Amino acid sequence: MVWRLKARLSYWVARKLFHWPWCVRQPRLWRWMEGQFARMANLGDTDAQSFYGHILAFRGQGLGAKQEGVRLLRLAGLAGDGKAAYQVGAFSLAGSVNKAPDAAEAVRWWTMAAKASHPLASIKLVELYQQGGPGLMPDPDLARRYQRDAN
Repeated sequence: MVWRLKARLSYWVARKLFHWPWCVRQPRLWRWMEGQFARMANLGDTDAQSFYGHILAFRGQGLGAKQEGVRLLRLAGLAGDGKAAYQVGAFSLAGSVNKAPDAAEAVRWWTMAAKASHPLASIKLVELYQQGGPGLMPDPDLARRYQRDAN
C-alpha cells in the first residue's frame, strides 16, 4: 500500500517538473520522470496512460516507443478517456508501418471519443461518413446523425 502512495506522489512531482523546460532538458531527471510516468501507466492509471501514451506516440524515440504509446492510448481509450480514443482513431485512419489504414476502426474509436464528449470526434465522424474511407463506404444518414450531434 505504501508503494502505491509513493508511486502517486512521485508521479505528481514528475508531472509538476514536466512543465519546467529546464527539467525536461536534463537527461538524468528526464529519465527519472519517464520512469514515474511509466510506473503509473503500468499500475493502470487512466490519466497516466493517456499522458505517457501521448508523449511516447508523438515524441518517442524509435518505432517501439511509438507502438508502446499507441498501446497505452488504446488502454486509456478503452477506459473512457476521450482524448486518447480520438488519437487512436486518428492513428487507425492514418495507418502505420505494420498496419494498413482502417476507417472502420477509426469510426469505432471516434464513436467512443464522441460518447466521452471529445469536441472533434463528431466532426471527424461526419467527414468520414460523407467521404468514406479505407474499408468504409460513405453513409449520408450516419453523417447527418453525427452532424446533429456535432452542433
